[in-house]
Parts: sequence; structure tokens; C-alpha cells
Amino acid sequence: MLEVREICKSYGKKQVLHDLSFGIQAGEVYGLLGPNGAGKTTMISILCGLIKADRGNVTMNGQNLSSASRSLIGVAPQENIFYKSLTCEENLRFFGRLYGLSNQACQKQAQHCLELVGLSDRAKSIAEKLSGGMQRRLSMAIALVHQPQLVVLDEPTTGLDIEARYEVWELIRKLCGQDTAILLTTHMLEEAERLCHRIGIIKQGNLLAEGSLEELRKHVPAQEIAIICTPDEELAIARAIELGWVYRHYGRDLAFWLPETMELKEILTHFEGIAIDSIMRQPVRLENIYVEITQSAK
Repeated sequence: MLEVREICKSYGKKQVLHDLSFGIQAGEVYGLLGPNGAGKTTMISILCGLIKADRGNVTMNGQNLSSASRSLIGVAPQENIFYKSLTCEENLRFFGRLYGLSNQACQKQAQHCLELVGLSDRAKSIAEKLSGGMQRRLSMAIALVHQPQLVVLDEPTTGLDIEARYEVWELIRKLCGQDTAILLTTHMLEEAERLCHRIGIIKQGNLLAEGSLEELRKHVPAQEIAIICTPDEELAIARAIELGWVYRHYGRDLAFWLPETMELKEILTHFEGIAIDSIMRQPVRLENIYVEITQSAK
């Protein structure tokens, strides 16, 4: 489907992308994650034809990216892209015409896309009157109106409440079931954890790690993580080091990587003689993996 190979891009003396390579297959959600300034927006701009790479190659279905192949890509940017004063249906027909669809095809695709995103009953509603979640779904419908094979979703749930977020997640899963390839950027690691088949983590334009969630877990070789609150942190850390456990600070939380699953009582026995205010077990999450990968790349 999409192949990105050794893309480089600089602005003046600042190199933003360094030999960035990844691929996305039909029916796959690929999460491109990284801190602000990592190069995600630049990569999306290259895919959309807004800027040119200095070096490297992007192909769709084996063909170099061109004005023709870009019609196979739909983009829902972080900011909604519709015209506020038009109805949902009018927006879809307008953007359909921009993609070269006939009037008849625009009408058909407008109805289909509104049904797909659950807005059929809002076809005649003015876009600015919709709720935030509905507006986001309308933007996604616009990205789909020309039946693209790849859809780029840039921070699709930013600013949405939890119910609207779940609606967008369900729509993304529905698109995957129709063999649409999806490139997802998000700062919500739970979102990536739930939706992405594979994840690429970039920092300062470099791809640091890539793979499924299970493949990325090798960066945090633990069965689970214990979060401990204690007034004697130095003593607790020293005890963990004696046990051969890795410790990390996640914000204010003191965490220990457990080499095997343990009951709370068993964990406490390892800290006998040290005051423990609270203790909590949790699985290894994408946020732990992400922090480990990005901070190790300093």
C-alpha cells in the first residue's frame, strides 16, 4: 500500500527528518508517535504534496507518489476542514467536486459517507451547529468522500469528550474492516494502544522503534510494574537494586519493573523494614514503553 523510504527533509540548517522509513498495509492502523517537533507534521505534509522531501521516496501501490496517486489519500487534519456555513451534505458535495467527482457521484458518496460516520440524520444540518464529536466525524467523512485507500488522521480525538472519542474510535475500526489503511498521529497513548496494529516512535526526525505493541514490549522487559509510594525512596530503590529490579520515575511515581507477576503481599515482603504508604500493580503500558524509548534516545 504505502511505502516511505529514507525520507530526509531540512529547513535551512535544521534537519527535520532523517532517513525516515515505514510502510502501511491495507486494513492496518499505523500509529506515528512522537513528541512535538518530532517531524510528524512534516511527514504528513510530504504525503499530501504540500512540501517536497530533500531525499527519499514515497510510493502508493508500488507507484511513485504523484498528483494522480495522491487522489488515493484522504486527510483529516487536526483542525476541522469543513465550511461552517454549509450543511453536512453540501460540504461533502463541495469537496467531492474538488476531487473531480461528478455531481451524481458526489451525491452518492455524500450519502454513503454520512451513513458511514453516523450522520445520515444530520445531512441538512449546518456544520457549525453540530457537536464537537459530530464535527470531527464530518471532517473524517470529507476525507473519505473520494474513496481513498489511505486515510491520514492527525490527532483525530483532540478536544473531544470521552463519548465522542469512543465514537471516533469505532469509526476507525469500521474503516479497517473495509481494508482502508490508516496513518494515525496522536498524543493519546491509550488511543494508539487500543487502535494501532503497528506503531512507529520518532524523535527529532529519527525512527527509534517500530512494531506491534507486543514487539515493542521488549524495551520494557518486565511482567508488570509496581508503583510504590514511600517516604523512604532511597531505601526502596537500594532494596530494588539488590533484587536486580529496574526502577524508574514516571512523574512523581516511583515504579519498579517486576521480572515476574507477584501478589501485593509478595511484593511487600521484598520491602520489609521500609515504610510503604501505598502500592499498586499495573501491566506494562504503551506509555511506559514510549517513555523508555524516547528518553533513552537523548
